[in-house]
Amino acid sequence: MTTVVRRSGLLCALAAGTAALLPATPAHAAAPRAPALHFGACPDSVPDPPAPDRVECGELSVPLDHDHPEGRHIRLTVSRVPASGTPEERRGVLLVNPGGPGGSGLPYAVTKRAKLPESVRRAYDVIGFDPRGTGHSAPADCGPMGGLFDAPGQDPVPKDHAAERGYLDSLRRTADDCATGVGTALPHLSTTETARDMDALRTALGERRISYLGVSYGSYLGAAYAARFPHRIRHMVLDSVVGPENWYDFDLRQSRALLRQRDTFFGWTAAHEKRFGLGSSAAEVRAAYQRVRDGLAARPVDGFGAAEFDRTVYRALGRTERWAGLADGLRDHLRTGKVTGLRPADPFDGAASRTYEAANRTVKCADGPGPTPARVIADLRRMRRLDPQPVLTGMEAPVCAYWHHRPAHRTALGSPAAPPVLLVASDHDPVTPIAGARALQRRLPGSRLVTLHDDYSHGVFASRGNACVDGAAAAYLTAGTVPSADVHCTGPGLPTP
Repeated sequence: MTTVVRRSGLLCALAAGTAALLPATPAHAAAPRAPALHFGACPDSVPDPPAPDRVECGELSVPLDHDHPEGRHIRLTVSRVPASGTPEERRGVLLVNPGGPGGSGLPYAVTKRAKLPESVRRAYDVIGFDPRGTGHSAPADCGPMGGLFDAPGQDPVPKDHAAERGYLDSLRRTADDCATGVGTALPHLSTTETARDMDALRTALGERRISYLGVSYGSYLGAAYAARFPHRIRHMVLDSVVGPENWYDFDLRQSRALLRQRDTFFGWTAAHEKRFGLGSSAAEVRAAYQRVRDGLAARPVDGFGAAEFDRTVYRALGRTERWAGLADGLRDHLRTGKVTGLRPADPFDGAASRTYEAANRTVKCADGPGPTPARVIADLRRMRRLDPQPVLTGMEAPVCAYWHHRPAHRTALGSPAAPPVLLVASDHDPVTPIAGARALQRRLPGSRLVTLHDDYSHGVFASRGNACVDGAAAAYLTAGTVPSADVHCTGPGLPTP
């Protein structure tokens, strides 16, 4: 079923599964060489930029399978905020992606542009788009996803054989739900196909080359574009880099980094014992944390149990400005039994969350081979030996063990033929640990790494407010200035609550 919403004349398909598919092109009809892209009004999900800037949106038809352009097509929804400078200042278009996989990029042209240095805003038309499978671009639908949206959800950390069997069963049911909901599009909602969509967008915009800013998963997408279209890149900034490895190995690395970050959080909270009252040592804070989780696992409060708690912790550990809220929520729950301070403001079960979670698994499993069920259990046990209470919320790729379409090859990332790329990383980012940036740099000769030291958050350029990082990236994007060596910037350290 397709619901059509209108904002100032633009039709936007909000469809279940791959309902935004267009009819197949007749076999005798030639595929269009340069797809038309006409801009007009935007859907309500796109905020208005500050005056005098304006945002405009359009739709682009691309093949579901780029290797068979005569087959079914899908519509991608695209946004644009024109450059605010003079014609002499203009440097072309800057495509942006906020991460995921599964993140909606349509509003990002407005929200990220507002944070960019003025010189970048003046130089570039900022282009956002919902990648295939997300937002308004043929959104993926995996239905109940093996019970992921149940409240309270299944404890994500299986601690005995019965729980391990239940965990594997939930993965199998999720894979089955995605195969049913996404259907024949399942192998085509991949990063490689999205990179080819980006080049179709480049053509439709009439640009010989594009510049690109990708954050988190957006860095992985940028590296895939660089592998396939290295000569179509003008400038590329990859922030909070995922790294050139398969998704399952990345998930494991992230989970280990989250344990280090949580230990840092425990120590930080103890250092501010008068503020939070959870203990004067990291061990005491950890014990308080464990009491909260154990209690919610045994007796959920208003549908908030162990799974919901771990999602809150996962979200908080990625940005230090959320640490005080997490510590306050732990204290308040121990004192009152309420979960108000632990429950996120944005509901996990909304339509956007369902699309995000479906696209996330669908893209990860389309990008390369998955693990075996035996390896999944062995790694879960290994994580529990490392720490009896790991944070496994980011472990999304294990579902690929049961995926109905299992690709034989991994997504190609990076190319020696690409121009120098600017990589940006926080040295204590637990979501995309800095090792990924260093590994990808080796696949992009001549590239430079800008490191924000003494920083513990995810997302750096035009996000942390660091003049050293922002200045290096702005000079690269506007003047093509590649630093002579890697850049080291001083970060803010741990926050003061």
